[in-house]
Amino acid sequence: SFRMLYPDTVTYSWWSYRFQARQRNAGWRLDYFMVSESLKDAVADAKIHTEILGSDHCPVELDLEV
Repeated sequence: SFRMLYPDTVTYSWWSYRFQARQRNAGWRLDYFMVSESLKDAVADAKIHTEILGSDHCPVELDLEV
């Protein structure tokens, strides 16, 4: 859903604790919301909250208009 709305945005939801990966922004997109074809038009927004710390993963958010 995030990639559907923001196809050119480079952002990650996970960074290794090794090698200062978060500071270097060398991460992976491991956390997803998958949306069925029937719900695709209900996707209002999707966010990856990179500003929230405390884990090697950051929260992902999906807003649906139902």
